[in-house]
Amino acid sequence: MVFRRVTLPLLWPSLAAGTVLTWARALGEFGATITFAGNLPGRTQTMPLAVYISQSSGKMDEAIALSLVLVVVSLVVMIFRRQSPGTN
Repeated sequence: MVFRRVTLPLLWPSLAAGTVLTWARALGEFGATITFAGNLPGRTQTMPLAVYISQSSGKMDEAIALSLVLVVVSLVVMIFRRQSPGTN
């Protein structure tokens, strides 16, 4: 009850801003890479571009697998970063 009436309304602007910033960052990485570096598999192809190509060509299983790899790597980095000694 308190979460829904107090905490969630206080968190909402921060969650919305975080979502917008995350979207902008992801779109910026994707757009800059595909525009300037190209999309050469094995040379300049990044994981987001590989997910996009897999999804565009109908290989949804491959796109989901690549997306899950990105999520797992991100979580591992965040967990280790949080647990490392000497960080504030």
